[in-house]
Amino acid sequence: MRTASPSKRHRELSRLAQTQGGFFTAKQAARLGYTGSKRNYHVRAGNWVREHRGIFRLTLFPEPERSDLVLWWLWSRDRSDEPRGVFSHQTALSLHELTDLMPARIDLTVPKGFRRGAPIPKVLRLHYAEVPSSDREVLDGVPVTKALRTILDLWGEGKAPKPLLISAFREALRRGLITRSEVRRAAADSSSKATMQALEKGRPR
Repeated sequence: MRTASPSKRHRELSRLAQTQGGFFTAKQAARLGYTGSKRNYHVRAGNWVREHRGIFRLTLFPEPERSDLVLWWLWSRDRSDEPRGVFSHQTALSLHELTDLMPARIDLTVPKGFRRGAPIPKVLRLHYAEVPSSDREVLDGVPVTKALRTILDLWGEGKAPKPLLISAFREALRRGLITRSEVRRAAADSSSKATMQALEKGRPR
């Protein structure tokens, strides 16, 4: 089997990294023909930056404003090298610009069966739940829980002030981040019915 030329490998890696804010994983690079020795060479030469174990960034690629989010999204990859995390809770509320508070840690929701061999980085606060595609969207190049799911998650967690969430709910409705059809579906769901009633009436319950 013929191997790709260095220039072709570089083009393919650049195209891949462009979709991920300049980042890529060791396995992604390996699939393009970058062996361990080649990866080490590019780090030593200054072409790549090793951002975390198994995660690199192209040095000359413009660093995105929230490069930390891309990094931790890639960190959440499973054994198949597929990222599984969705930014949620206070982090998602901030990304939706529904709060002025900057969370001290990054909230990331991962599937219930998610496991990592290494310790969880202290900057992360993991939540274990399923997030269907209907409850997520892409912001700043990474998956984020939609505004209504974000508010419902925070309400259910019970740590955020209820007036803050009611205000965020009203603002999200005003800006079209939450649609009336989403409200109707959530109000009809037994798991969120009481919360939706409290949000719509504007008083904690």
